[in-house]
Amino acid sequence: MKELNLFPDKNFWDGKNVFISGHSGFKGGWLSLWLRELGANVTGYSLEPNTKPSFYNACDIGSVTNSIFGNILDYKKLESSINKFKPEIIIHMAAQALVLESYKNPLNTYETNIIGTLNILEIIRNKSYVKVFINVTSDKCYENIEKKYSYKESDRMGVHDPYSSSKGCSELVTSAYRLSFFNKKNNSSSCTSIASARSGNVVGGGDWSADRLIPDFFRAVSQNKDMHIRHPNATRPWQHVLEPIRGYLILAELMFKNEGYDEPWNFGPNNKDTSTVKNVLEELASQWNENVNISYSKDKSEQHEANLLNLDITKTTSMLNWHPLLSIKNTIALTCEWYRNFYSKKSEMQLYTLEQIKKYESLLK
Repeated sequence: MKELNLFPDKNFWDGKNVFISGHSGFKGGWLSLWLRELGANVTGYSLEPNTKPSFYNACDIGSVTNSIFGNILDYKKLESSINKFKPEIIIHMAAQALVLESYKNPLNTYETNIIGTLNILEIIRNKSYVKVFINVTSDKCYENIEKKYSYKESDRMGVHDPYSSSKGCSELVTSAYRLSFFNKKNNSSSCTSIASARSGNVVGGGDWSADRLIPDFFRAVSQNKDMHIRHPNATRPWQHVLEPIRGYLILAELMFKNEGYDEPWNFGPNNKDTSTVKNVLEELASQWNENVNISYSKDKSEQHEANLLNLDITKTTSMLNWHPLLSIKNTIALTCEWYRNFYSKKSEMQLYTLEQIKKYESLLK
């Protein structure tokens, strides 16, 4: 019987070579810190941080990783970086990750999210040292029917905006390579397990991306400005950044040790924690406990954004033994605590972030 852990196994990760694409981003930074705390040797490949402030700089991610700054589209540099490090596990997170940006720069969005994925898959196609590859995509990859429905891993890809479309394409590319080149039935010499991970709207301390709800709120707070919301009734599967990251780590362990996990997986909150934008903001303002002027109005833009979105996590909870641990209220509490420490300069942020990881781990014990 396969052993299913509720949390990452330090004995497994200690000494493992892990390659993270996109480590300079918000989500990649949290993953890098947790992996280093578990004892892994982490090499990150990414563009330089593109926000000021940034999680990468605030938490000094460069001190816990071997950082390589490069474009995921630079095949030769990416190939050289992977060949030199010889990772056993690759977690691919490098992406153009913003819906509105994808309308402004669709070509860059498609190139980064599709060709970037293809580059890594092609590079590792005959690399026996790579045992696990996880492509982190998005909950927005599904064909959204705009109904109260939770999307399952078997549902169709296909969406409106360039960002979501590019993530659906990345999923299809991953599936094609898995079936064509990383399938023991077709390639008996293959020793790399390939999976994809689709997570919900991830929030937490240290995100300063443009056109995202939580960063927009804290930008308004830090600059003493009003905040305007375009889609107050849009529903999203909100979750703290540590929730899906724990899922990726558990999945990687199972893929490394066993066959049968090379599939797509959903990581999202419990249904009761799927909330509207307005409800999340009201909880955020309440816990922040400072006056922030928030105005709401229906967006008149012709650019489509999904209104209803939820994930079915039945397969993940039953087969991986992964379950969400944080309610939306606790998620927002952890997020507020992180930004409060950052803006008050009470704590060194790498140490404080590690304290939050330990606090989260304590929920598992």
